[in-house]
Formats: sequence, C-alpha cells, structure tokens
Amino acid sequence: MLIEILEAGILSAVLTLILYLIIRKIGKEGKFKNLYTSVRGGTPRAVGLAPFLVLIIFLNSDYSYIVAAMGIMALLDDLIGRKNLKILPVELGQLFRGLGILLVLILGYPLLGPSSILVALMIQPLNIADMQPGSACSTILSMSGLVILLYLLSGNFNTSLYFIPLIILVVCAGYAPLDYKGNIMMGEVGNHSFAVALGIIFFLFGGFWGLISLFLGTVFLIAFIRRKNLQIFLETKLRIENPTFGDYFMDVLTGGGLGDLFRKIILKKRKIPVKNGILIRLGFRRLLYNPFL
Repeated sequence: MLIEILEAGILSAVLTLILYLIIRKIGKEGKFKNLYTSVRGGTPRAVGLAPFLVLIIFLNSDYSYIVAAMGIMALLDDLIGRKNLKILPVELGQLFRGLGILLVLILGYPLLGPSSILVALMIQPLNIADMQPGSACSTILSMSGLVILLYLLSGNFNTSLYFIPLIILVVCAGYAPLDYKGNIMMGEVGNHSFAVALGIIFFLFGGFWGLISLFLGTVFLIAFIRRKNLQIFLETKLRIENPTFGDYFMDVLTGGGLGDLFRKIILKKRKIPVKNGILIRLGFRRLLYNPFL
C-alpha cells in the first residue's frame, strides 16, 4: 500500500508539471483559450486533469468510475466554457456539469444509496474554493487528513480504510505547489473530481450522517479560508453591506453558477428583503440574493 501511495503522489506531481508547461505553451499561442485565462498575467486552467487521472488510476474500482464520470463531464465544461443554449436556460458547460451530477447519482446509488446526492453536491463548495489560489488544495488536504485522524481516534486500524483518504491527500499534495503559487488552476475537472472523492470518503467513514457533518464542515472551512475575499466580493459585487460569516457560509454553499441556476428557477424575478437580525447573521441575505433583477 505504501508504494502505491508514493507512486500516486509522484505521478501527480510529474503530470501536473507536464500539463502546466503544455497548457501554458498552447495558451500563449492563442489556442484553447478556455484553458488559459488572463488572471495573474496568464494562468493555465484545468491542470486538475493531472490529479484527476491519477485518482481514477489508483482509486478502488468500485469508486473510480464514479469520480471518472464526474471528471469527464467537468473536463467538457472546462473545454467548452460559457456558451449559451437557445433552447435551455443554462450554459452548455452547466449542462455537462448537470449531467455529471446525474451520472454520480446513477452510478453511486448502488454503493452509496441516497447519500450519492450529497456526494454529487460536494462539487458546489469545492468549485467556490477553487476561485482563490491554494484554497481548494488546503480544503482537500485538511479534510482528507481529518478523515484519517478520525479513523485513528476511533481506534480502527484497518489499513484498507486509510487507503482512499491517503491517496486523495498525496495526489493533492503532488499537485498543490504550483496552485499555492497561483501559477495554475484546477478547473472544474480538478475540483469536481476531488469533491466527489472527498464525498465518498466522508460516507465510508460515517455513513449518511457522517457525510452531512463533514460536508457542512467542508463548507465552513472554505468560508473561513476565503473570508477576506468573500467579504470584498459580497460588498462590491452583490452590494451586501457588512456581510456576516453566515453570508460567507451561504455563498460557499449556494453561490456560483449552480446556486444561481436554482435561484433563477425558484425566485424568478422576486426580491425578498431580509430584515430580521437572526436571519441576517445566518446568511439569508446571500441565500435569497437574486442576481437576475
């Protein structure tokens, strides 16, 4: 087991460096523009393809195809980008993301039961985390490490239980250095595949309730890590004055394209003001914010 874990970490690091160099080169040549953003003077996206490939190679076959299904759909999202569909109220990339969620539900249900829904929805907070250098990596390293610690504290020393969280941890560690420097971005393929993998180990450790607890813990951690950036975003972009930690939490839980799609369906053109002090502290101003007004 130890050799496999070392191999996974090394392979992740090597593939990450190779993809970084390739995408940077083709990006500077003006090709595959969706994979090369102008952020920080030019940053390769979807370098998370490297850890995604390593995950599906080393994960138990029972779970690797669930991660693979989401990762492939997420990669299509990265490649296609934001292209509107005339026949549907969603972008083409969002459609592939939705198909990925559906595939996780279908493929995961025999193994995870109803918990496959929450496993699929793990992509939401990890997607928000990936908007800031190092945030997604810190989250993945922390939460996979936490699962390992919880196994140790529970007195369960069955080494097979540690394999998947250790694989996730070392694969992320191999990828992480360039991400922390702001030189690369995971893209949807990276953060979505890691999200599903985390959801699986949360379920394997604690079942349905353990998954819920660790899911919410992940949201809390991301909100804490990104609190300064989220404060600026909520104040300048959404005009939410003096945002609370509840607003940060709700942004991680319900922000981004996926959350806004639900708001579009549910709220339509309605604006719901929040005046109650308790609801303000709990983040309901962000939860009920309608970006389509």
